[in-house]
Amino acid sequence: LRAELAAECSLSPSQFLRRQQVLQLYRKILRAIREVPAETDRRYLKDWAREEFRRNKGATEEDAIRMMITQGNIQLQELQRTLKLAKS
Repeated sequence: LRAELAAECSLSPSQFLRRQQVLQLYRKILRAIREVPAETDRRYLKDWAREEFRRNKGATEEDAIRMMITQGNIQLQELQRTLKLAKS
């Protein structure tokens, strides 16, 4: 935790905001996945989300990070839409 706080302190304001966006997206995706009815599908999606975020953790290029956030939001919306349709 201390190392994480030290890393946050060395971020520029735009990097800090981008990091907050990424964390917020990650939390939203995990919350949406909790709504998936089948346990095996939930586990698969959770593992997929964790791996995607872990794989891109070291990204530093601002444009690439913005693009990944946009892609993540699109995928989140698709998941939410699918869940909504499944419930109706």
